[in-house]
Amino acid sequence: MTKNEIFMIAGMTLVTFGTRYSVLAILRNVLLPEPIFRALRYVPPAVLSAIILPTILMPEGKVNFNINNAPLYAGFIAGLIAWRTKNLLLTIVLGMLVLWGWQWMIGII
Repeated sequence: MTKNEIFMIAGMTLVTFGTRYSVLAILRNVLLPEPIFRALRYVPPAVLSAIILPTILMPEGKVNFNINNAPLYAGFIAGLIAWRTKNLLLTIVLGMLVLWGWQWMIGII
């Protein structure tokens, strides 16, 4: 690692920590209304969806609903498993097995 990379990582760490900690420090003694707490429960699924959906729907940079889009089908099956079982580990393991199996069936692996 070069000095530039170390400074860049340290800078990104400070900016990330600073923006998050400043909000927590300001709101530490403030009692937020119940609707805010209810709305904050939706932040993790929204962020996860924003990270995962482009990868699943657009693996080559454009929307792909073809049979050779293994992440799309694995994501759909994983979503069904998560919805029915509410078990994170089972969802991850079976989702990965479906992804690898689908890739093997269509000849990607």
